[in-house]
Amino acid sequence: MASRPKTPPPAADDDNVEERIYASITKALLEGRLRPGAQLVERDLAAAFGCTRGALRKVLARLGFEGKLVLEANRGAFVPSPSEDDVRQVYRARQIVEAGIVTSLCGALSAQDRRLLKAHVASEKKVLKQGRVDEQVRLAGQFHVLLTQIAGGADLQGFVAQLVAKTELYKALFDPSKGTTCSADEHAQLVEALDSGDLPAALEAMRVHLAELEERVVTRMQTSASDDVSAVFGA
Repeated sequence: MASRPKTPPPAADDDNVEERIYASITKALLEGRLRPGAQLVERDLAAAFGCTRGALRKVLARLGFEGKLVLEANRGAFVPSPSEDDVRQVYRARQIVEAGIVTSLCGALSAQDRRLLKAHVASEKKVLKQGRVDEQVRLAGQFHVLLTQIAGGADLQGFVAQLVAKTELYKALFDPSKGTTCSADEHAQLVEALDSGDLPAALEAMRVHLAELEERVVTRMQTSASDDVSAVFGA
């Protein structure tokens, strides 16, 4: 007698699997556990996660759209491997755009704005103390997106979010050490300058903050992270 065809799993289960894979790969990227330029081979990833290659392809496509992976036709998915010039151009774009954001916000924060920013900085300090590197990197970048959100404009917010996502990844790939991030204190100083209406201090705080992040990344563009998918995701 012919065997009964297998019933496909519920869509919700597929969604849960994809979210788990997405979170795991993102965490590995933001913790700097994957070498720049490393190829993420579908076969190896599917074996490591115990999933279908179809589910995996959806996750890789999402990560590629977000700029967290580079997808090459007929070759596969790769961890980004930017040049020094690539890194410097993105940070320069951030310097220009965020100087404008600082100028528009300086001396114009509402009581609610201050509460939001100070609560965010407190969250940054908390995860830093806990040693949660991926969350630390995410919150550090999200602070700048929050400033843009307060300044207003969905188009600007989307653009800054893209720039921040790139620099988050650069930081994670090339400077993943827990001991090199002091952004929470720098963010607190910036909030204080914005709140007091001290524009020269606020602009200088943002300029120095971004410049220091840029130089840390550029000076550590050699990495010993892994490209062994089984070693990174096997557990």
